[in-house]
Amino acid sequence: MSKVIELFAVSTSSSAKNNWEQIAAKRWCPFLDRLCLKNRKSNPDILIGTCAVFHGKHALPIVICPHRLLERRQIFTDCLHLLTLHEPGNEFHVVPEITLPGGSVDYFVASVARGKVKDFVGVELQTLDSTGTVWPERQRFLDSVGVKVPARDIKRQASFGMNWKMTAKTTLVQLHHKIETFENINKKLVLVVQDFLLSYMQANFAFGHMSEPPRQGDSMHLHAYRFARTPTGDWRLELAKRLSTDAEGVGQAIGLQVTAKVELQTILTQLESKISSKTAFNVGAR
Repeated sequence: MSKVIELFAVSTSSSAKNNWEQIAAKRWCPFLDRLCLKNRKSNPDILIGTCAVFHGKHALPIVICPHRLLERRQIFTDCLHLLTLHEPGNEFHVVPEITLPGGSVDYFVASVARGKVKDFVGVELQTLDSTGTVWPERQRFLDSVGVKVPARDIKRQASFGMNWKMTAKTTLVQLHHKIETFENINKKLVLVVQDFLLSYMQANFAFGHMSEPPRQGDSMHLHAYRFARTPTGDWRLELAKRLSTDAEGVGQAIGLQVTAKVELQTILTQLESKISSKTAFNVGAR
């Protein structure tokens, strides 16, 4: 069995007959509706395309590309209830990358009326960072399905691992830089992770004070998804767990205190400048 679960969003164990030569040549990411953004550091022109891999002695299915979390745009649907100022008739928009003190936020889900933002929720995506290289496993899989690849790639013995500790700590520190901004303007931020990463965080950081089920009024929400195999051999994201806390709770988890505040109007101006027909959110779209 290949350690590569999905390549360019196609399951390597699907019961469907896939033209892997065409898939590898096209290099398309359906979640972004564009060419894959993951490239090799040694050669940026080569797009890797590995969405998820099996890892460890228990062969855990680990998502390693944050864009894989965009499947069906379900993660945005699962944030809509946090738009407490949304009213019937308003449009939903998903706007990428808005800059805040301490860094940018991956996406904003906004309730919009006549071009004006009435409410918004920030959404951060985080998957596990891999160490080493998945490239030889990718190449061996393509070779196994009849796609011609360089022999040196197949013979290469390099392996890969998962950087659990650094991914978890860096994520929580970055969240703490941002969550005070959201709390200061009475808005909410959602961190979207895989269930395995949340379990690691709960085991290695102070998460006991976080609320499960989540409190609607909390500024920080964590949504964890399981990566589940379907009867056809394909894979699907399913919401597994939700937690919530506030800025103080995030700081308590890692023992940090950072103040980073920004005026509400600064965020609204950026959001409204990016809203267009391309950002309109259709519930249920892939």
